[in-house]
Amino acid sequence: MPSTRHFPPTPTGRHVLAPGTVVERHHHDEHQIVYAGRGVLSVTTDAGSWVAPPNRAIWIPAGTPHQHHAHGATDLLTVGLPVGANPLGLLAPAVLGVDPLLRELIRARTSEPDAGPAEQRRLLGVLLDRLRQSPQQPVHLPAALDPRLVAVCALLHADPADGRTLPQLGTAVGASARTLARLCRHDLGMTFPQWRTQLRLQHALRLLASGAPVTLVAHRCGWASTSAFIDVFRRAFGHTPGTHR
Repeated sequence: MPSTRHFPPTPTGRHVLAPGTVVERHHHDEHQIVYAGRGVLSVTTDAGSWVAPPNRAIWIPAGTPHQHHAHGATDLLTVGLPVGANPLGLLAPAVLGVDPLLRELIRARTSEPDAGPAEQRRLLGVLLDRLRQSPQQPVHLPAALDPRLVAVCALLHADPADGRTLPQLGTAVGASARTLARLCRHDLGMTFPQWRTQLRLQHALRLLASGAPVTLVAHRCGWASTSAFIDVFRRAFGHTPGTHR
């Protein structure tokens, strides 16, 4: 059974999460960087979900209610930033690329919480400078609003390998393909194939974190072949799923 945890209100810290751990819904008065030094972490808000493997971090704006879910044994590192410190001007959660320097800055900030004020200011200044160079990564799965599209998304969440076309899914929920395509653009900000690919990539990250073989992951996520899955995964994350594992 997944365990549920409640963290102290401080937005900066380091936590070791067992596989399947859920950190209940909460928010912080500061911005927060959420990073998984090991394992895969997903963050869910009212607007959708974001997934962060170890070469990604999630930016959570101040005041945003969110929930964490650990996939595989996960080292959760969180860094709080003052409300006035928003180097990328982000008003919504986002996934950011983490290079080796930013990774070590996050580790230093969470491993030395009692460092003196002068040292903390210097570390924060360098961290903010590095964040300005962090590219945003498309690992966001928006949430649907219209009940008809919510029903379609629920079918695919239950089985990401479901290969039905949009017209076939529309028949299942009582909506036309044209209506669903319009709702995808309005609610999700992307096309249906783009959303389904994001769903499958997020599911793949979770399965890889649990130790599933690459071929099995490709099958369970609906790719026609392992090579097709590897190609899409490499283009999305910059490395192969085998390297990721």
